[in-house]
Amino acid sequence: MRRRIIDRLREQPGQSLFEICVVAVPEGERAISRQAVTQHLDMLEKAGLVRIFWSGRTKSHSLDLTPLREAADEWLHKHLQKGTKP
Repeated sequence: MRRRIIDRLREQPGQSLFEICVVAVPEGERAISRQAVTQHLDMLEKAGLVRIFWSGRTKSHSLDLTPLREAADEWLHKHLQKGTKP
């Protein structure tokens, strides 16, 4: 589910909870509650991957891939250094 949310926000940033819920479940699959989607969004926000902003009374969500890029860069740097000989 979190991957679907990430993909959706990558394709179209600035979505409300309702917009995410509508497309989070592919056709033919069992519906997921708003509470479940909210919990996934909360976890993604705590990980720094989702940013929230308000427009009036509407809470919108956007993707921030900075934490993933930083983790990947750190991992690559660490492992590439181990593989080189002085």
